Amino acid sequence: MGRQANWSGGGRALGRSSLGPCGRSHPPRCPSTLSAPSPCLESLPAGNSQGQSGGFGPGGCAQRAQLGVTPGNHLCFSPFLSFGPRNPEEWFHELSPRTFSFHFRNLRFASGRNRSYICCQVEGKNCFFQGIFQNQVPPDPPCHAELCFLSWFQSWGLSPDEHYYVTWFISWSPCCECAAKVAQFLEENRNVSLSLSAARLYYFWKSESREGLRRLSDLGAQVGIMSFQDFQHCWNNFVHNLGMPFQPWKKLHKNYQRLVTELKQILRNTMNLLKENIFKQQFGNQPRVSAPYYLRKTYLCYQVKGPDDSILDKGCFQNKKKRHAEIRFIDKINSLNLDQNQCYRIICYVTWSPCHNCAKELVDFISNRHHLSLQLFASRLYFHWVRCYQRGLQRLQANRVSVAVMKGPEFKDCWEKFVDHQGESFPSWEKLEQYSESISRRLSRILRFANQNNLEDSFRDLRLGSPSPSSSRSDSR
Repeated sequence: MGRQANWSGGGRALGRSSLGPCGRSHPPRCPSTLSAPSPCLESLPAGNSQGQSGGFGPGGCAQRAQLGVTPGNHLCFSPFLSFGPRNPEEWFHELSPRTFSFHFRNLRFASGRNRSYICCQVEGKNCFFQGIFQNQVPPDPPCHAELCFLSWFQSWGLSPDEHYYVTWFISWSPCCECAAKVAQFLEENRNVSLSLSAARLYYFWKSESREGLRRLSDLGAQVGIMSFQDFQHCWNNFVHNLGMPFQPWKKLHKNYQRLVTELKQILRNTMNLLKENIFKQQFGNQPRVSAPYYLRKTYLCYQVKGPDDSILDKGCFQNKKKRHAEIRFIDKINSLNLDQNQCYRIICYVTWSPCHNCAKELVDFISNRHHLSLQLFASRLYFHWVRCYQRGLQRLQANRVSVAVMKGPEFKDCWEKFVDHQGESFPSWEKLEQYSESISRRLSRILRFANQNNLEDSFRDLRLGSPSPSSSRSDSR
């Protein structure tokens, strides 16, 4: 893995470097006074305080922190020095200026950078952590910095009732294996948000590395390139700088722009177009499926339009186990990190209208993003006769989400932009407009009586013998 980069990849070997971090006896920021110890800090690993030689090379003492609880339930970090061999959960507080300048430099040709460093911050409702992780090298078991962090972070015993915001400033973007591990962690811990800014892209010309970054982005991680402000932030917060200001190196901004362009190409949507038969089966608005019978599942096709009405991003999601298409869509939009000073219009075409849980998630998503407008067009209404699903649609309409039924123009637009139609025009089916009008009238009644208990409509829409949402949710959506 010691290959010289053609642009800025390569060189991230699990080998030993002569450069090591230099610690300073200055503890991370202490959390504020709490009435009880925070669950995320209570089990913070303290490490081994036994002093032994070796571990980091010249000047490479690793500063560790141990959680202490002072009288009156004041939580704080008590620093002490550890010179023992590293284990995956060890971290330190500061880098030497030389180490930072060498390993975080965003050079066009980056050879000899065999170390990977993560300057990270973790924030929760009742906790704050700041520290640095580096890849573990022989004679210790090899372990990349990303996995060292995950091993340490998972040992916290994360509370499912608290949301954690993790920020990484990383010298190399994750390799494909680390990206897969981090993606799996994010998928299993929906209460963790990750923002990742890389100084350089690791083997970006390899398809597996590119796919790893796309996977992280699709799961809602904000993947970006370190800017001047990011380097300055790391210098001020993670480097033993002796009060000296950050001095940018030559071509920092030029290299940043090139890396940003490359990353945009990597993260650019590589959506697989829908097959014609999938579109006809799943987006069909017929009241019943004719033989041969098949399950009608949830597909969500979206497009993001900028201020000039140009399409900035588009894609298609399907339900996955425990993650509905709407939730995957929210993760994707979050990962785009759209400029809050610009206005964007998002149009969604869905086979089934959102369930009440997804409706709530969409409302929470849009409520504090006033630079976004969301239009949702549904081919069919999901369990429209059940009161909680009606309330979900009403809640969407009341919170800046336009809810409507797909008609001829929407089906045609969806066909042209999201289907591998091989140049064929949209094949309308029999009674398409009639079915759309019927569904649209039903939706209008639901939205019209948002604040009323209209028993007449409830009985009119009641379909005796229909399956209950709890028993057939996975089949119907």
